[in-house]
Amino acid sequence: MIKTKIMSEEIKEFAPVVDLNQASQEAPKFDPSKKYTWSPNDTFVFSGSEFGVVLNALRATLSTQEAARILLANEAHAVVESALGKAVEAGVVKEVPETPKNSL
Repeated sequence: MIKTKIMSEEIKEFAPVVDLNQASQEAPKFDPSKKYTWSPNDTFVFSGSEFGVVLNALRATLSTQEAARILLANEAHAVVESALGKAVEAGVVKEVPETPKNSL
């Protein structure tokens, strides 16, 4: 009986018993290298200091001359896309069919 108990303890040491109920209740671990998704109704809560960091980072970035140029370029892009869309709808601009890459 003593020998059996010692052997069973040694077996547990090499192959610990896993409680499947406990394993399934463990919270998932965040891995920044993986992609995640959430629904549009999910809520993320920031502390006041976290909100301040995000707000100040955005303000500092958006107040630069480079950001002003990029935002202006984005507005110009929207104007050009709109004009192109209207020209396509009016039949002035026609779609060019793409040639398959594997064709000669």
